Amino acid sequence: MDIKEYFARISYQGSHNKPDLATMSDIFQHHIRAIPYENLSIHCGERIELDLEPIYNKIVRKKRGGWCMENNYLLFWVLKTLGYDITLLGAKVYVPERDAYPEDINHLLLRVDLDGKSYILDAGFGMAYQMWQPMELISGTDQPQTPGVFRFQEENGIWYFEKVRRKQWVLNPSTSTSPKVENEVCRRVYLFTLQPRDIEEFRGCNAHLQTAPNSKFVLKSMCSMQTADGIRELVGWKLTEIKYNYRDNMDHVEIRMLAEEELEKTLREKFSLTLDKKFVPVDNKLF
Repeated sequence: MDIKEYFARISYQGSHNKPDLATMSDIFQHHIRAIPYENLSIHCGERIELDLEPIYNKIVRKKRGGWCMENNYLLFWVLKTLGYDITLLGAKVYVPERDAYPEDINHLLLRVDLDGKSYILDAGFGMAYQMWQPMELISGTDQPQTPGVFRFQEENGIWYFEKVRRKQWVLNPSTSTSPKVENEVCRRVYLFTLQPRDIEEFRGCNAHLQTAPNSKFVLKSMCSMQTADGIRELVGWKLTEIKYNYRDNMDHVEIRMLAEEELEKTLREKFSLTLDKKFVPVDNKLF
């Protein structure tokens, strides 16, 4: 595992001699634009492992992506190697279909303490709720970024991560999401505490999410890539391309359904992914 090989993977050519906020932000942005958020291994008959070496080999050497525990654990190793004071945290992802949070943690994120301040980094949420910059850990303050306005709300030691939604101009609304989701003003994303976690605490979750019949990740194949001005995402056979803040504080959304013969080319050209095994897209409407 070589930090220079990782930098080549994310096309990062900046300085990394000083562990400061500017360097961390630059590395983070390169990471999310080069490494997709994806769970395609589940739908290719592969197992997702939670040890650094296989994660490194998969993402850096095989140029694949990963889900939260892979992306953020790799970024944890990178920033720790560079001298940052970094901690693993556990979160519970909000389920809008049930208007609830799960009982157990099912998401890994990072906390970095730097120059008397704390920051949350999460390179593994993907889709349209992916932060583009490290966020200062302060409650009740809007933190505008290109994807939208993010904020934390703290109540009795529990931190809630939210995103304020922008309006969307959808070219083909017949393939869009449900009116309930479209009409949301603010989306709860996840909750977390500041209790430090060890990677061993995520092994059960990592196994459950890729095998349980009712797991969202088993019921849906997902791949998303942040771009210079938006995001691309492939859920099942549906390809969505979003350009943020296209005009008048409105995002431009284009959706289309792929044919089977387009799949391999789309993964290669839109997400820079080449898979070793046959990929079978899945989109169960339970989620």
